[in-house]
Amino acid sequence: MTCIKYRGDLYDTVLYMDAFNIEILAYSYTKKHNSIVPYYEGLNVILDKIKGINYSTTLHSDQGVVYSSQAFTNAHKDYNIVRSMSRAGTPTDNPKMESINGWIKDEIMNDWNTDSYNSFDEFINTYIYYYNNERLACSLDYKTPIQYKAELGF
Repeated sequence: MTCIKYRGDLYDTVLYMDAFNIEILAYSYTKKHNSIVPYYEGLNVILDKIKGINYSTTLHSDQGVVYSSQAFTNAHKDYNIVRSMSRAGTPTDNPKMESINGWIKDEIMNDWNTDSYNSFDEFINTYIYYYNNERLACSLDYKTPIQYKAELGF
């Protein structure tokens, strides 16, 4: 979870990323701080995407209260998901997600004019589309996440 500032308000934003191509697969947000809702909304999007897949999917997270809860584990227990969690207090165990959370906030603050959007929803949808489809990533040989995945036949 990361907090994104938009027009003076903070939005708790939960992102689910594919570690293979750093594509943001799902996201959810709320203005209500410490809400568990965006964690489950994002998870439900992921669960819809992996329905019917015959191979296991790894879900890596930190050891935050929501991710380590029995309720969160139960929410995906009927899916072929392998859980992986960072060691407590060790963000370096989750470097891709930690980096993306930082990049997004930095880019939004320095490169985006949020005043040109009617709502946070419109803004975050536009940004995620940009991130996945237009923003070149050094770690992907200067390709976008979608382009990188497509060129490798996925």
